[in-house]
Amino acid sequence: MLLRSAPRRLHLLRPHHHRLLSAAALASAAPAPAAAPVPPQAPTEWAEAPVASVRPATADASLYHVSLDLSAHGGLLASHAAAGQFLPFRLPAAPYSIFLAIASPPPAPGSSASAAAFDFLVKRLPGTPSARLCDLRPGDLVHVGASVVGRGFDVARIAYARDVLVFATGSGISPIRSLVESSFVEDHKAGISLFYGVRNLQRMAYQERFNDWETKGVKIIPVLSRPDSQWTGERECFLKDEEYCKPFISGSNFVWT
Repeated sequence: MLLRSAPRRLHLLRPHHHRLLSAAALASAAPAPAAAPVPPQAPTEWAEAPVASVRPATADASLYHVSLDLSAHGGLLASHAAAGQFLPFRLPAAPYSIFLAIASPPPAPGSSASAAAFDFLVKRLPGTPSARLCDLRPGDLVHVGASVVGRGFDVARIAYARDVLVFATGSGISPIRSLVESSFVEDHKAGISLFYGVRNLQRMAYQERFNDWETKGVKIIPVLSRPDSQWTGERECFLKDEEYCKPFISGSNFVWT
C-alpha cells in the first residue's frame, strides 16, 4: 500500500491486463476486487515473427531490449492502439506462454504511419521463457499472438488532471515508456512526474531516454533501494515515506505499473 488512507481525488490508472512476469505489475494501492481476476487466455491464433534485435538494457544485463520485426503482420501492428497493451509470446519448448508489455508507443490518433516493429523490455529470469527470449539472436523466429491483448491505460480518466504521478519499478517501466512516448504527454499539459524505482543505477533501463522525456515535460525522479555511497538522490521514498509523498499526492492522479 502506498498510503494507509487514500487522499481526495486520487485515481489509480493501470493497464487493463496484468503482466505475468513481474510481481510489480500486480502491486497497487487499489482496493481488492470483489472477485479474483480471470487469468489471460493464450490466443488461439499465432503469428511467426523474426527477432530484429536483442541487447542488454542495463549495465548488469538483468533487463534486455528485444525488438520484433512485424513488417509482415500489418493486422498485428494495427491492433496496437494504446499504451499499456501486451503481446503473448510462445517460445520453443517453453511450458507456458508469456505476456509482455509493449514498450514502443502506439501510432498517434489519425496517423497512417506506424513502426514496423514492437519493442519490449524483458527481465531475464534464469530458467524461464523470458530468459530464452533474451538468448535469441536477430533472425530467430518466435510465435506471438496474432493481436495485442488488453485495452491499455484508460487515460480518459485523467483527461483533466492537474498533476499526474507515474510510479514504476524494474521492468514495469516498459509500458510507461509507451505512455510517455505516445501522444499522452502532449495531450495532457498537466505536470507529469515519473518515480522510477530500482535497486541501483546498474539496473535502471532507459536512462538514455530520460533527457528526451524531460524535454517533453516529464519530471524524472529515480528512486534507488540499494544505491552506492555516491548517490545523493531519493531512496525508496515513494514506497515507504508517506510524508515525502504528501506534497505530490494531494489532488494528484496516479499511473502505477
